[in-house]
Amino acid sequence: MAAVTNSHPLLPARLAVVIPVYREAANVGPLVAKLQAALAGIAWEAVFVDDDSPDGTAGRVREIAARDPRIRCIQRVGRRGLASACIEGMLSVSAPFVAVMDGDLQHDEAILPAMLAAVEQGADIAVGSRHVEGGHAAGGFSAARGALSDAGTRLAQLLLPVPVRDPMSGFFLLRRDLVEQAAPRLTGRGFKILLDLLLTLPRGTRVVEVPYAFRAREHGTSKLDATVLLEFAGLLLDKATGGTVPLRFLAFAAVGAVGVLVHMLALSLLLGALGLGFGAAQWGATFVAMTTNFVLNNRITYRDARLKGAALWRGLVLFYLVCGLGAAANVGIAALLVRDGILAWGLAGAAGALITVVWNYAVSSTLVWRAR
Repeated sequence: MAAVTNSHPLLPARLAVVIPVYREAANVGPLVAKLQAALAGIAWEAVFVDDDSPDGTAGRVREIAARDPRIRCIQRVGRRGLASACIEGMLSVSAPFVAVMDGDLQHDEAILPAMLAAVEQGADIAVGSRHVEGGHAAGGFSAARGALSDAGTRLAQLLLPVPVRDPMSGFFLLRRDLVEQAAPRLTGRGFKILLDLLLTLPRGTRVVEVPYAFRAREHGTSKLDATVLLEFAGLLLDKATGGTVPLRFLAFAAVGAVGVLVHMLALSLLLGALGLGFGAAQWGATFVAMTTNFVLNNRITYRDARLKGAALWRGLVLFYLVCGLGAAANVGIAALLVRDGILAWGLAGAAGALITVVWNYAVSSTLVWRAR
């Protein structure tokens, strides 16, 4: 990469570009060079928010920052998530205008001046859009990812207070004071920070969409997986309910519902196929459900604090130990209901499992994932 120079050494930044990154070391240098070319004549800075990437992304940013004071790095340790990284980055700047873009070179930085001009001329948010005339998305998506993105776009548009053709875009620019206004009510979860903003800001927010061609990724791998889609659904549900129920609890409740089904299937198998007594079968089904809940919650509910390696096994053991109290109540109450003829085994098993779900949520939030 050519040596970088600061063309506005004495001017405060008018535009701050926030770039959430994870394992994007190979893309940092090329992206800085592209920003330098695209924003010539504009006083700008770039803030890379790195979720403690194991590939040295933060170190690469600091190497460039040592030569160019417009480049900064926020290295987050012990917390993770694209939306929260964007919020943290946007709130860290003092520039009157702030943009968010990915660090994988798929967003076209050349349209940043047009986006800035749109907001300076009265728009509240300028969105880099793949779905307006002149925009193009096929080059950066596989067929499966494109279909998922299109489905998510149609679903999001049902809830939006303003018409936006590309609400799933991760490329946008707005006034910093709007970020400060919306920040206390943002969920800060998942990957769709623009959608979170659009659903949080008041009706009448003026949105301009600037077309661009979504580029193919050259280095690294996409972060999109099934868990991201679940978090997206949770965001829509959170906004649809007005945030009356915490998003994490909604995710935990969904996992708990799966755990109840797993529990009942395991209980039926242990009673029928293996011929165990109800007490033993209930213990076995509880153990299977607890394991399932732990795995799913680690992947979904507590994705931003996901346990790995040795911490994963310590967390699982702690989960078993603490939730064992809830399991004891589960088995005891269910067995009592069956013995006294109050409920059939199916209803008694479900009642015991629900008690375990409530207990698991309390201890998971306060001990298991926080113990990290």
